[in-house]
Order: sequence, then structure tokens, then C-alpha cells
Amino acid sequence: MDFDFTDDQESLRDAVRKWVDKGYSFDRRRAITGAGGFDKAAWSEIADLGLCGLYISEADGGMGFGPVEGMVAMEELGRGIVLEPFAQALIAGGVLSGYAPAEVKSAWLPKVASGEALVVLAYLEQGARYKLDACKTSAAKAGSGWALTGAKTVVPAGDQADAFIVPATADGKIALFLVERTAAGVTTRGYGTQDGGRAAELMLAQSPATLITADGLTALEHAVDIGIAAVCAEAVGVMDKTLAITAEYMNTRKQFNVVISSFQALRHRVADMKMQLELARSMSYYASLKLNAPAAERSRALARAKYQLGVSMRFIGQQAVQLHGGIGVTDEYVVSHYFKKLTQLEMTFGDTLHQLGRVSDQMQETAGVFA
Repeated sequence: MDFDFTDDQESLRDAVRKWVDKGYSFDRRRAITGAGGFDKAAWSEIADLGLCGLYISEADGGMGFGPVEGMVAMEELGRGIVLEPFAQALIAGGVLSGYAPAEVKSAWLPKVASGEALVVLAYLEQGARYKLDACKTSAAKAGSGWALTGAKTVVPAGDQADAFIVPATADGKIALFLVERTAAGVTTRGYGTQDGGRAAELMLAQSPATLITADGLTALEHAVDIGIAAVCAEAVGVMDKTLAITAEYMNTRKQFNVVISSFQALRHRVADMKMQLELARSMSYYASLKLNAPAAERSRALARAKYQLGVSMRFIGQQAVQLHGGIGVTDEYVVSHYFKKLTQLEMTFGDTLHQLGRVSDQMQETAGVFA
């Protein structure tokens, strides 16, 4: 299999990396965190690069690219631990393009592609524990439309979003809806997240909604798998930079008048970090390449990938802090922010134990048996 990137993909990587290096410094990130965790100017700059339209066809104002390009962009944004929820643009583009009726596509896809509208997935509920079919939010017919009642939690940039993709139970079955933040009965309560970003609680009280698809669980599973692939790629970028920062520190920090990178035991720990990074990178590639596979095959692949990424994120984050010593957990030093980002990504779209359960549940009866 050819794992070489095309010229277009390399150009995309170069453009995003240059923006991160020049336009999203650690000082700017700290300022964004201090101001609430979301910056509209930074979001506009991401949109100006064309990233918000990666999963949207050219006919709808997008770039018409696919999962590999999304992976490339997410890796580079991960290297800069960018706070703005770009993965949500990929999810919105994929879900609306694949499941929404024509009138919803024409109304929203051009705005998502241009960055004019931030549309985020609001699916988590209290007590659901990552289970996609645990949905207490209800939908009822209201004239020619729908009205939703319920609550969603940890919605990315929820109090800054323009609209939400919301699963709700309609006639005993989960359907997927689009709800505008300015609609009647919609309230949000925003707060900062562990990594310095922003999330919100979303409350719906007979809120007007537009139906995306009646087969909501199928669409929701696809949306979450898009999110998992994006998180995997982002985590690879975060871990790659974490390892680079750690190696640089070890080449400058001295004990007993020699740099600590000369100590064999510490070099072995860095080698183990590198091994975990490459395991994670290969599984991120696997996740992105399987994103357009049939649903059952895609689900198995994404669960496996997220499990391995979770293991790698925990290992690399903890080793980086240990190798830095006390400075590794101080707010003033950048590696602590990479560690917090890895901790949060490990729990996003299902933590490691949840994904291990998914992998176990999806095993065939003959798994591990050799005839």
C-alpha cells in the first residue's frame, strides 16, 4: 500500500503548519484561553485557509477533499494545540453532506465551508457514558416542523456556535436534527475546559428544529467516527510536538555537568515514547483510510484506532512530564499544556476503556482461534 502523500496533501500540510507556526503562537493561545477559550479571529483564519470546507463538495462551496486531507490538517493543528474546534467543521460537513435533504444542504453547507457558521455536534447527555443510543432528548411534531426538549452536555464551543446537530428520540427512534442557537427555548451555559478551550451545557425547551434524517443513529455513529478519526490525527500532532519538546529539553538540561540526554536509561524512555508515537500514527492512518468503509467495518476500525491512541497519549504525556521533572506541570511551561490536551483528547468521543469494550464486543466468535 502506498502511504506517500500527494503534492496537494503536502501543500495543505505546509500551509497549515506555516499558519500554526507564525499565526498561533503559545502567547496567542494563552491570551485566547484567558479570554474564554475561543477566538473568532482565529476561527476566521482557519476558514480562510479553506479548511472548514474540506469535507464539502465544490458545488456547495467547499474543497471536495476527503479523510486523508482532514487527517493532514488535524495533525498540524494538533502540533499547535489549537483551541478552536476544527474537528466540528469536519463533522458538520460530513453529516450534512451525507444525510441532510437538499434544502438543508443549500442553506448551511456554504456557510459551514466559508466559516460563516460554526455548526457543532451536541450529542452527549448526563449519564449516557458515551453510549450513542442513550438519548433522553425528545422530539415532537410542531406544525410542519419539529420541537426538541432535553439537555446536552460538554458541547464544543456551545455558547459560540451558530447551530447544533442534535440527536433526539422521535416516535421511539433516534433522529438527527439541526437547531439554531438563536431559536426559541435554546439556552447555553459556557465554561472553560481542561485544555484551555471552551464548551457549554445546552438546554432545549420546545425548541424549533429542522430534521436532518430520520435514521439518526446511523448518521450519529458516522458523525462520531468522523470525530474519532479527527481526534486521532490531532493527537498524533500533539504527541509529535510533545516528543520534540521533550528531546530538546533533554539536550539542554544538565545534571552532573552533562546533558541528561546522555543518560542511557532516559534515552530508553524516549525511544519508548517514539515507539508509541509511531504506533499511534499508523493507527491514525488506519482510521482515516477506513472512514468511508461500510458501517460495521468502519466502526471496528475506529474503535481499535481510538484504543491505541488512548494508550499512546497516556504514555507519551506521562513520560514527557516525568522527563521534565517539576517544570513539566507548571502553567508557564508549554509541555504542561500539551499534557492537558492529550488528557482531554483521550476522553473525547469515548475514553480508552470504552473503546476497549467496543473492540471486545465487535470481536467475532472465532477471534484468537486458529483452526
